[in-house]
Amino acid sequence: MNKKIIWVVDDDAIYQTIINKLIQKAGIFSSHSSFTNGKEAITNLNSILDNKKTDLVPDIILLDINMPVMDGWEFMEEIKSLKSLIKKEITIYIVSSSIASEDKNKSKSFTDITGYIPKPISVNDLLSIVTEKE
Repeated sequence: MNKKIIWVVDDDAIYQTIINKLIQKAGIFSSHSSFTNGKEAITNLNSILDNKKTDLVPDIILLDINMPVMDGWEFMEEIKSLKSLIKKEITIYIVSSSIASEDKNKSKSFTDITGYIPKPISVNDLLSIVTEKE
């Protein structure tokens, strides 16, 4: 199994701590980065693309919906405009504590969103995300 690069985009500091420990425990990722809002992640992705460091583009993004500055939906709109510059497929999962059916339904309207995972996420969730794409 090739190790994947995973990004976590979520403004919840406690969740960030927990998910980073789970990512390390899973031992299946070559690297992981955390961002507290969509704007930080898009800025980082733009920097990677500008510097032609395509090997640093994430394979998987775990994306929260409700964040300050740029929320998950705005992030998805931004990533659409970068798609032509990205040479590999990025698997994006919405990971949210929102139980609103509107959010689940809205996530289905984005072709680039692979799935919707309710928080809390587990090591098994991480493992199935990676093995699904193998």
